Amino acid sequence: MDGSVEPRGASRIRALALAALVLAVVAALDQATKALALASLAPGEAENVFFALDLSLSRNTGIAFGALAGAGGAVIVALVAVAVGVLTVFFVVRADQPLLWLPVGMVLGGAAGNVIDRARTGAVTDFIDPTFWPAFNLADVAIVLGVLGVLYVAEGRRDESAATGTETAA
Repeated sequence: MDGSVEPRGASRIRALALAALVLAVVAALDQATKALALASLAPGEAENVFFALDLSLSRNTGIAFGALAGAGGAVIVALVAVAVGVLTVFFVVRADQPLLWLPVGMVLGGAAGNVIDRARTGAVTDFIDPTFWPAFNLADVAIVLGVLGVLYVAEGRRDESAATGTETAA
């Protein structure tokens, strides 16, 4: 590195672009894995991968773990829109925070992957089915890991600076 500091506006644009790239990659991988599952698995049949983990197709018309399954599409779309809007505003305000673009892109990519399913078929395709947990898909994995990452990146660095009495440069 030459030691130069990227201007704040440029770092924000770079972060937004990287988050958009992660969003696109996650949504594409999610859709590809769902297409593979739909092409490879017979509805109603489970294929054991290893102990306590099956692959089986299911359709989720609700949100996480089937909650609000009977609520109707408009309620689900409104909840997703609010959540995505809040996360987007949070990110735009803090876009210059190092690495925040990665977990935000993961959450938005996972949301996009599931919204694509809803728009296309009216439900989300789930196929990863642990025997001890409700079925899920790659978009769900990205959302969960992304939310944990947002909490870690956004809040963890603040805790470190508070403990040492210093501020981290953005």
